[in-house]
Amino acid sequence: MFNNNLTYRFLFAGGGTGGHLYPAIAVAQKIKELQPDAEILFIGTKTKIEAKVVPALGFNFKPIWISGFSRKFKIDNLLFPLKLLVSVLQSLIINFKFKPQVAIGTGAYVSGPAIFGATVMGAKGVLLEQNSFPGITNRLLEKRVKKIFLSFEESKRFFKDQNKLEVVGNPVRTDIILSDKIEAKQNFGLNAEKKVIVIVGGSLGARTINEAIKKNIDKLLNMNLQILWQTGERYYENYLPCQSQDVRVIRYFEDISKAYSAADLLITRAGATTIAELAQLGLPVIFVPSPNVAANHQYKNAEVLRKANAAELIKDLDLTALLPKKINELITDDTKLKTLGANIKNFARPDAANKIASELIKMANII
Repeated sequence: MFNNNLTYRFLFAGGGTGGHLYPAIAVAQKIKELQPDAEILFIGTKTKIEAKVVPALGFNFKPIWISGFSRKFKIDNLLFPLKLLVSVLQSLIINFKFKPQVAIGTGAYVSGPAIFGATVMGAKGVLLEQNSFPGITNRLLEKRVKKIFLSFEESKRFFKDQNKLEVVGNPVRTDIILSDKIEAKQNFGLNAEKKVIVIVGGSLGARTINEAIKKNIDKLLNMNLQILWQTGERYYENYLPCQSQDVRVIRYFEDISKAYSAADLLITRAGATTIAELAQLGLPVIFVPSPNVAANHQYKNAEVLRKANAAELIKDLDLTALLPKKINELITDDTKLKTLGANIKNFARPDAANKIASELIKMANII
């Protein structure tokens, strides 16, 4: 199928949050599975999740200086033009040395200079768009790329060239699998006989979710359950005092599969990557969409699942008041939990990573 005499080189750019990073990792893992000799390089920033996760997974990583432009006034915004210029130059140098045939951007600000630099140097540009409402970086890069892979049909209307678009779903990492539930609970020091609520506020944490858990912790523990709670790095010290025999407070799940395996019920934001992972695994979840995203796309994504009886949904504003009652309803109803888990599986697209990786290798094979 592929040219065995060709050295395949793929550059990935994206990060800042797990939602932008992990789809790229999923595709990179699948490329290595299909084409073990392929060379893969990630571009990101030194200060975000990608700087730690990418090297730990065995992929090469190069940082550039770029950072996001805050919608609120910050002194750092004054440096943005300089950071952008320097990052473009850094990207040009990285691409000149690496010489990728295909460069893949997964959104977020780091993709801008990286994919621009790659396409200037002759690489074929590709975008992965995880959300129903595409980010500004991907929309700006549309003209520079050959192909755009979408997770949602609704995303099509935001792009001008419909011939570049293909809806394949959001790719999920090969290591997102479930292990034995009893063993998973015990690995976290929890009682295997008691149900476990897993809190995942995203790689950066979610203040509203954290506060709702803290304020309701006594009510939740009175339900004879346990809490496995990822607070996020920035909030960890604030909520560590909540830790007890039945509450495990974690900065960040290095291996999210272990947390998923321990879960009888999850409470999470409704990012596209989280939805894809939970759909593939068939896990019951209460989604708490972030209100701080473009076009309220997390709420729209979660509402589709709620209407299909594939997930529960609580608005961020209502979380503290409604969370205990909703958890009690679900955690005492095994039939409902099983129904939610079975129905969310209908939204899984398990072949997404394979489809994208196969197409990227074909593109690299065309000189």
